[in-house]
Amino acid sequence: PIKKMPQRRRATETGKEHGQYTSSNKVKKREYADMALTEYLEQFTSEGSLAGLNSKVLGNLGVTQTSNSKVSLGNNTASKKHFSVVGRGEEEIRSTGQILRAFSFSELKAATKSFRNDKLLGEGGFGRVYKGLLVEKENRNGNEIAIKRLNSTSMQGFKEWLVIQLFHRTATGRGTGKPDELLGKRLRSALHRGLRLRRLFKVSFVHLIMQAEVNLLGIFSHPNIVRLLGYCRKDQELLLVYEFMQHGSLEKHLFRRGSAVQPLPWDIRLKVLIGAARGLAFLHMSEHQVIYRDFKTSNILLDGSYCAKLSDFGLAKYGPSADQTHVSTRVMGTQGYAAPEYIATGHLSAKSDVYCFGVVLVELLTGLRAFDNKRPSGKHMLIDWAKPYLAKKSKLKSIMDARLEGKYALEAAEQIAQIALACLRLDPKSRPSMEEVVEKLE
Repeated sequence: PIKKMPQRRRATETGKEHGQYTSSNKVKKREYADMALTEYLEQFTSEGSLAGLNSKVLGNLGVTQTSNSKVSLGNNTASKKHFSVVGRGEEEIRSTGQILRAFSFSELKAATKSFRNDKLLGEGGFGRVYKGLLVEKENRNGNEIAIKRLNSTSMQGFKEWLVIQLFHRTATGRGTGKPDELLGKRLRSALHRGLRLRRLFKVSFVHLIMQAEVNLLGIFSHPNIVRLLGYCRKDQELLLVYEFMQHGSLEKHLFRRGSAVQPLPWDIRLKVLIGAARGLAFLHMSEHQVIYRDFKTSNILLDGSYCAKLSDFGLAKYGPSADQTHVSTRVMGTQGYAAPEYIATGHLSAKSDVYCFGVVLVELLTGLRAFDNKRPSGKHMLIDWAKPYLAKKSKLKSIMDARLEGKYALEAAEQIAQIALACLRLDPKSRPSMEEVVEKLE
């Protein structure tokens, strides 16, 4: 059991063990904060170092210890990837079929022209995303990449996604596939103590678990999920490097106007829908079911061939088993997309994602945003306004996206409208699974 002790007292005692410090000495304060956090986390490890922390924790995630102090993922049914975490001084994190590269900060700084504003692709809770051009000896022309520069002062992604996933996985040596709830509870408790320490010392500590994060980010490999290429960690700088998606987000093509943005033709819209549905179905059907929770058009990215890939798993959660629901103490997501049962009760399941997908279907048909308070009264919420039109074939044409200029297959549009209505049913149990949605769309 965790030894209960007032947090401020424990942190102070930890500081005394390593020598007194003054409030003006920020460097020592940071060191003591990291030491205190490490001690809390090491209550659950047999090793006395951060490398030991990574290997022990990952061992509890189904990760096995290999030679030369490397850690490699054991067999996973859906992911089929095997990663090795090498020492901090090494250049790469290796996996069969893919290498996750440890980029230097200078490389990424040069690729983005010192993170110039004209390289900025977008901004969110995690931080900013930049477009970069990586020029190397092997390729003088350079490779385009997307660089996510994490905001180390924000805990949205790490507390809501990384940490909960990291410490709530199947333990090894138990002979069952059930989550080790006791282990998860203890580790999460230790981490919350660490979060309080971070607030007390006002210092970021996410670099302590960056190595484990990279392993988890690389677990899922699927044609419809954006691929992680590597990472960079330097002091308080945390950066993740992804494949570059040439055509940006579906949101941009559906809603933004201007000569630089071309409306998507009907056949491309169908291709995007099927790709996004496949990606979401894959997450739901994986060994550890993942609930996306924030499925929306801005998180669907398009490559050079308009292949849809899901991105930004900042709010994703591992789902409950069978038909059970996860109860969230804090409802998160984007207005206009969240399922009604999730808003009302906090109950979250894979069927909550299905509802979100239904909203995206309606957006793709109409070319209108899920929520827009600039629209006339009664039309702010797209679903509330559009449902009567979706239900009647004779009315569907009147709400179809005008930018299609009538160039679409009416019968296919009617079928998509019916799929959308099924996804938007108020009773979660009556909604189809994403696997069923994929079959109908195909």
